[in-house]
Amino acid sequence: MGPPAAPPARRLLLAVCWLAVAAGRAAGAKVLPPPSNLNYSFIQICTLNWTWNPPENISGSCDLEYSSDIVIDEVPQDKREWSKSRFRVTETFLNEEMRFKVRSECRHGNGSAPSRWVETSLLPTGIPGTAAVGLSCVWHNLEYMDCSWRPGENAGSNTNYTLFYWFDGLKNPKKCNNYSVDHGRCIFNLSFPKVTNTYPAISILIRGDSEDIRPVCASKNPTTLVRPAMPRQLTLSKINDEIYVQWSESDTFPENCLFYEVEYHNGDLDTAQIIKVEINYTSIPSVDPNSKYTFKVRARPKPECYSSKLFSDWSEEKSIGEKTDSTVYFVLIITIPLIVAVSTIILLVYLKRLKILILPPIPDPREILKRMFGEQNEDSQSCAKDDSVNAYDRLNKEEEIHSLILTETPVSANSEKENDKLCFISER
Repeated sequence: MGPPAAPPARRLLLAVCWLAVAAGRAAGAKVLPPPSNLNYSFIQICTLNWTWNPPENISGSCDLEYSSDIVIDEVPQDKREWSKSRFRVTETFLNEEMRFKVRSECRHGNGSAPSRWVETSLLPTGIPGTAAVGLSCVWHNLEYMDCSWRPGENAGSNTNYTLFYWFDGLKNPKKCNNYSVDHGRCIFNLSFPKVTNTYPAISILIRGDSEDIRPVCASKNPTTLVRPAMPRQLTLSKINDEIYVQWSESDTFPENCLFYEVEYHNGDLDTAQIIKVEINYTSIPSVDPNSKYTFKVRARPKPECYSSKLFSDWSEEKSIGEKTDSTVYFVLIITIPLIVAVSTIILLVYLKRLKILILPPIPDPREILKRMFGEQNEDSQSCAKDDSVNAYDRLNKEEEIHSLILTETPVSANSEKENDKLCFISER
């Protein structure tokens, strides 16, 4: 059996005694004096150098170090550092209140308590809400940086912003002069030797054309912004049942720092297939000889060279092979029978005419006789009709003569004789 448990009152008494002993030790501990003369200065755009003097009357047994931290708009940034140096270089936050604090500590058990914090602030200038927002940059093909932004919500419509940049290796900051039409974008050259393994951070300052516009600073890691150029000179070749794909490599990237995605699809399939390769060529075996294949390629930096996850644009699509078009078959199915039918009709008409020319029809003798007798009957009927007409005309003439004689009135004997004579003549 174990020892009997202490009563609750005894445990409470022991805790109070322990706290009293600890408080006595703390009261007897020496508190370090704080650093003095904390100040800052700009060493480049968007880069501050904070400096201070060491505390006084520090014993030789104290392994003195300085703890420093940054607070932005009352929000700690969790960037505490310990250093024996009496300075610290940090980025600048010009569009927000920036506070820097430092204190002295004995790191290896001297029994001294850390000093109090010493603080100083960098206050923003300009009207709130006028600073440029949404700064975004892309490092295209390790050749030029393309940065864009939007005007602040309180900035006027005619506000003009100017971009400055600097990195370790430039003596002085440079001004970007290649602005787009809307003045919310600027491009500047940025390149390093191919043998470079590490790249310095790029400090970017955007400020307005008046003191009322609040400036804004940003520090960019260029390795996270790399975007390769679009692969070019895509060529396709087909040998037997295998397709070979090749494209040109970028001459601005170090060797073996890019990998590629090759996307291709068969003309008969809707879904595309993607192949990842680390060299600038590949092949597709066992392809369908009666299908059309379409290819395109894009590049991306390797993670061992750059931290960027940006792909290039897709290359121009190229195709190889011939896809069987069902429309052609449909047209042929409709057209060929139609052509055969029209040709058959034309041929039949031609053959009928040719038969008439070669073997003319033999006339029927009965038709010939009927035609001949029919013509004679018509002639006789026409002659009889002419005789009756002539007789009718003669009768009419005689009646006219008789009527003419009867209308004569007798005047004398001579007239009677003449009448008799006329009658005699008419009788004759």
